[in-house]
Amino acid sequence: MVKRTTFDEASCPVARSVDTIGDWWSLLIVRDAFDGVRRFGEFQRSLGVAKNILSARLRALVGHGVLDVVPASDGSTYSEYVLTPKGRDLFPVIVALRQWGEAHFFAEGEPRSELVDRDGGRPLQGLEVRASDGRVVGPEDTVVVKPPAPSPGSAEETLTGP
Repeated sequence: MVKRTTFDEASCPVARSVDTIGDWWSLLIVRDAFDGVRRFGEFQRSLGVAKNILSARLRALVGHGVLDVVPASDGSTYSEYVLTPKGRDLFPVIVALRQWGEAHFFAEGEPRSELVDRDGGRPLQGLEVRASDGRVVGPEDTVVVKPPAPSPGSAEETLTGP
């Protein structure tokens, strides 16, 4: 079997994040958890995913600290999956994907699900990325500053490789 490439040691936060939630099933599981889905069978019905795939994705999300397994809220012998604080921090990611999808993958007037404010039922404003001074910024306004490469023979270079 081919070993999966991991990015858990990468210096890029995007690479490390994708390592945890980068496949579509994981993101859809997190989306459903925000919508109140808690049980294995509910996730399976919502997603239509094979049990083995769902089981593997749930196990990985629990292992990465995105979901916790807790006793069922109704006192039954079942377990439920709930978002951890780390998982709840994915809310802006899910909203950004939703808003991007609304803008680029639906025709004008085409029916779609909508995320609205519980207080008043109004649509959310579009997400914006802002600089520390409050200005809205885009890709042309930013630059990635990478950490310095380890010097040859350093302990870091020896432990993590090139």
